[in-house]
Amino acid sequence: MAKTNDTTHFAPELHIPNGTYEIEFYKNFGANENFCLRNNDGSIHVAEFEINGAIFHVHETMRDALEPKSARGVTSVIGLFVPNVEETMNKAIQAGAIEINPTTDHEYGYRQGMFKDPFGHYWQIQKKI
Repeated sequence: MAKTNDTTHFAPELHIPNGTYEIEFYKNFGANENFCLRNNDGSIHVAEFEINGAIFHVHETMRDALEPKSARGVTSVIGLFVPNVEETMNKAIQAGAIEINPTTDHEYGYRQGMFKDPFGHYWQIQKKI
């Protein structure tokens, strides 16, 4: 269910290299594509995805922003709260992500795992326990 205009929520914008044509990882990971706008050459300009009401955008690099590969490192970590951390982590790995940290219970009351998506973005999959 998409967020409505009367709620406050984050919608991260994940930058990808200019000239990217395929972003199937996000669909294979389980995100629903709300829209995808392409440039004249067919490359991705911007796409909106949703995972159980959590909206995020994938956008070609613009202005002074860098995507992780050009920045030569992590530019941010996307925290995603889910009901089942293991299931979400497994889905991401099967879709082509690289596990950074396995699912672990932490003393601060969170169950978390981390992966890196094919574009270099780090995702912290988590739930309160």
